Amino acid sequence: MTRDGERVIELINELGSRVGHVLEDMVPPAAQVHLLNAQRELITALMLIYENRVAPAPTARRARRARATRRTTRRDSKIRVD
Repeated sequence: MTRDGERVIELINELGSRVGHVLEDMVPPAAQVHLLNAQRELITALMLIYENRVAPAPTARRARRARATRRTTRRDSKIRVD
């Protein structure tokens, strides 16, 4: 993981910790558990999105995408309407 990725993780963890301390007195313990689980899922989703955007796709994957692109034929481009 890059240094930027590590900084993003540290920032998200710090924000989560601060929000958790603020809500600690106002939110019942059962709800705190749900909020912590939601926070973990959100952090995981954000990291996956970040890694997907930052990490380049492998060359084999790019080639497969290029081959998978379907070319239209003349038959496909004209639709006969009665």
